[in-house]
Amino acid sequence: MTNPTEHALPANWMVESHEGDFGCSLMDLRKLMELRSTDAINKINVHYGGVMNLCSRLKTNPVEGLSGNPADLEKRKQVFGQNLIPSKKPKTFLELVWEALQDVTLIILEIAAIISLVLSFYRPHGEENEQCGLPISSPEDEGEAEAGWIEGAAILFSVIIVVLVTAFNDWSKEKQFRGLQNRIEKEQKFSVIRNGHIIQLLVAEIVVGDIAQIKYGDLLPADGILIQGNDLKIDESSLTGESDHVKKSLEKDPMLLSGTHVMEGSGRMVVTAVGVNSQTGIIFTLLGASEGEEEKKKKGKKQGVPENRNKAKTQDGVALEIQPLNSQEGMDNEEKEKKVVKVPKKEKSVLQGKLTRLAVQIGKAGLIMSAITVLILILYFVIDNFVIKRRPWLAECTPIYIQYFVKFFIIGITVLVVAVPEGLPLAVTISLAYSVKKMMKDNNLVRHLDACETMGNATAICSDKTGTLTMNRMTVVQAFVGDTHYHQIPSPDTFVPKVLDLIVNGISINSAYTSKILPPEKEGGLPRQVGNKTECALLGFVSDLKQDYHAVRSEVPEEKLYKVYTFNSVRKSMSTVIQNPGGGFRMYSKGASEIILRKCNRILDKKGEAVPFKNKDRDEMVRTVIEPMASEGLRTICLAYRDFNDVEPPWDNESEILTELTCIAVVGIEDPVRPEVPDAIAKCKRAGITVRMVTGDNINTARAIATKCGILTPGDDFLCLEGKEFNRLIRNEKGEVEQEKLDKVWPKLRVLARSSPTDKHTLVKGIIDSTIGDQRQVVAVTGDGTNDGPALKKADVGFAMGIAGTDVAKEASDIILTDDNFTSIVKAVMWGRNVYDSISKFLQFQLTVNVVAVIVAFTGACITEDSPLKAVQMLWVNLIMDTFASLALATEPPTDSLLKRRPYGRNKPLISRTMMKNILGHAIYQLTVIFFLVFAGEKFFDIDSGRNAPLHSPPSQHYTIVFNTFVLMQLFNEINSRKIHGERNVFAGIFRNLIFCSVVLGTFIGQIFSFFFPNKQIRT
Repeated sequence: MTNPTEHALPANWMVESHEGDFGCSLMDLRKLMELRSTDAINKINVHYGGVMNLCSRLKTNPVEGLSGNPADLEKRKQVFGQNLIPSKKPKTFLELVWEALQDVTLIILEIAAIISLVLSFYRPHGEENEQCGLPISSPEDEGEAEAGWIEGAAILFSVIIVVLVTAFNDWSKEKQFRGLQNRIEKEQKFSVIRNGHIIQLLVAEIVVGDIAQIKYGDLLPADGILIQGNDLKIDESSLTGESDHVKKSLEKDPMLLSGTHVMEGSGRMVVTAVGVNSQTGIIFTLLGASEGEEEKKKKGKKQGVPENRNKAKTQDGVALEIQPLNSQEGMDNEEKEKKVVKVPKKEKSVLQGKLTRLAVQIGKAGLIMSAITVLILILYFVIDNFVIKRRPWLAECTPIYIQYFVKFFIIGITVLVVAVPEGLPLAVTISLAYSVKKMMKDNNLVRHLDACETMGNATAICSDKTGTLTMNRMTVVQAFVGDTHYHQIPSPDTFVPKVLDLIVNGISINSAYTSKILPPEKEGGLPRQVGNKTECALLGFVSDLKQDYHAVRSEVPEEKLYKVYTFNSVRKSMSTVIQNPGGGFRMYSKGASEIILRKCNRILDKKGEAVPFKNKDRDEMVRTVIEPMASEGLRTICLAYRDFNDVEPPWDNESEILTELTCIAVVGIEDPVRPEVPDAIAKCKRAGITVRMVTGDNINTARAIATKCGILTPGDDFLCLEGKEFNRLIRNEKGEVEQEKLDKVWPKLRVLARSSPTDKHTLVKGIIDSTIGDQRQVVAVTGDGTNDGPALKKADVGFAMGIAGTDVAKEASDIILTDDNFTSIVKAVMWGRNVYDSISKFLQFQLTVNVVAVIVAFTGACITEDSPLKAVQMLWVNLIMDTFASLALATEPPTDSLLKRRPYGRNKPLISRTMMKNILGHAIYQLTVIFFLVFAGEKFFDIDSGRNAPLHSPPSQHYTIVFNTFVLMQLFNEINSRKIHGERNVFAGIFRNLIFCSVVLGTFIGQIFSFFFPNKQIRT
């Protein structure tokens, strides 16, 4: 497009007219965001006079942000658009009705009903009747006979009801999905600076000109240009397909694009394009990504919520799986895995797989039975009329004979309709949708429906420690400063001023400026911790020493930081370099105590003097300070610093920079175990689920917390390993993971400490791929960091932390824990098992009805040349058992007894021995009663027999009794089906489920109405 303005002018006339207001138009900014690296920098510098000048053109302050004036925000939305990509319109109810009409069995039934309807109006009279094998009708029967069209019309009417009910269920399911999507979108907020304050703003509310604060783990919600950055690296693979992280800086490449992931570092950007005008939005619009989502649904992929609008190309998981895992251990192996499997597909959930197999088997059996039924009815009629009674085939009788054949065909198709368990998918959907809705109240935001059911079969949970098992309310409770171990926070007078200054500056400057302590929301409450909780604990320590970290940060604002080495899973430390006023540089470092201490060659004594710190001193300190702290469950953090002279060192050579440090202090941070966790873990053990702790913490701290939680108990011979030891045990000489070696480790492993995200992924993959047990393990994993993405994807169910979790982790997950609490995972297990049981209950009910209805229709056809249950009646039963029963049995609330048994597992048949016993027992009982009524009912009740009734004959009292008895037996069987584990009291907790009571009562009333009112239509 050589001259875009020429083409775009009419459409963008209003937009262009606002150029005077902002000094740059929408199209200018769109063109700017298409540039990269040096091209972009040249354009910004030459055309706009630098980033700061661009900010002033957009009428925004790079430090204070926008004022937040509603009129200004509204104008920005009008000129530059909203940060929304319109989702595809949902299907209308009529479209869903049309889709439901495409069902093959229903189409066949409709055609047969129309033929029956048309032919019912043809009826020969008098002698022809006798010649055609029809009895001569009496004048009283003439009116009844003229109503022969009713059966065809009633079948059509029944089909319409079935279609409407199916369409309504699909419509409500779609509505549920959209509700979930909206809920997820409401959860997605981003840090934006408005009026000098950092606020959490809904992504949809971000406008061009906003100053956004970006940090490790964020998914960028809009396009922007970097204003200030610290060690910023972005994964742009979702847009470019390149898996290498792109380093962003003001000098080399300041362009930040929506839908990309912040893998390292932090910074601030000015938003330059939002919604459909952002790079992701443009691609989304061009590709018609909404249609892609619908296609995915049709192809039967994971039934889930359409992903968030800013995740256009990460929906199939490519971007998440091809991230390099930042660990040296096993890099080669991980690279091989990535090359082999680019887009991993999760296998079908346990229940889906079992249901699919069962539905296919039942469908085949139903097809065979219906074909045999039609064949026997036709043969019976042909032999009886043309062989035994030796009637000739008369041309005028052909329509009559065709009516008979159509009637037989309708009976056969009806047998198929009753036999095919089309209610199963409906029951699964209702059960899952109901569970998902209720799980939201239990702090589980389910992103993929089948994850809920898979969780019921979980055999292993690999959980993080911080925030999940612990409260994530961190406080410094011990400190080692100047050769003294303080078991309580000392008063600030204890330290010499130099040491106090180093502690205060080292913490205040060398922490993310987004981490801060805010006043409590309620009077007398605890101060609020915002940002990284470990950093908040250290800032709290500064406050406990009666010092003000705000004053230090005001003196050294973020823009003055010379160089920042942000925390990542490889460094396990963070360092910040500042320029000293008198010349030279000072670097503050903090991180895992044993890692930082290894880089220290000096330590401050009581007088604040730096004295030599040798290996033997370090070993002594580990033994006397760090291990005692860790054994009490404290996380130990070391604070250190280093001074550089005027000669600027090579900052990019980390190994040279992060060495020869001087230790200031070691602090012990307490993060108490959540009080409800030990009980939750005990429940998991009873339920046959193994809980493993995977943490980046010190092994002694991890072991102490695992013991407090109940993961480890005294006398166990379970393993607690560090990441290095774990890798040594599972890898061969070439550094490749060997499944055989891993199989010797994971069954006894309970705690994996000092682990990297790669170790977590290796462990999860190893457990899933293992073949040493009777059946494959079903693994759930929790994660909060960006690098947890691959492990969350690999797991059968990935749980992301709703509070501490990064956007990348949330996107890779199946369920988001909105309270970051382990007990919510246990509730997810309970709901998952409840889904499985609900489907089993429905299955027990439906299979009983299927078996009885098919045998009655088949036997009746063979013996009496007709089915005792007519087509319309069977459709009514089908409606009861498919729609209403699935609603009743799929909405049973869970009970604690679900956690008192082991998981079902992948190989256990869907129909248990107890269920089979119940199905056969009820079927034999029902068949006995039905056959007694069919063959001896007329004598027992002293009424006319309904057997061998001619075509278009009126409904008989005899078969009305059969039909009503059959329906009432199904109703009572619905109550029996509430229990599937051999419990004797089927009424236990029945009134807890109002839906069940309503359905049973409603069906009973409906049956009474069908008996008294639409007499001919339902043929009773």
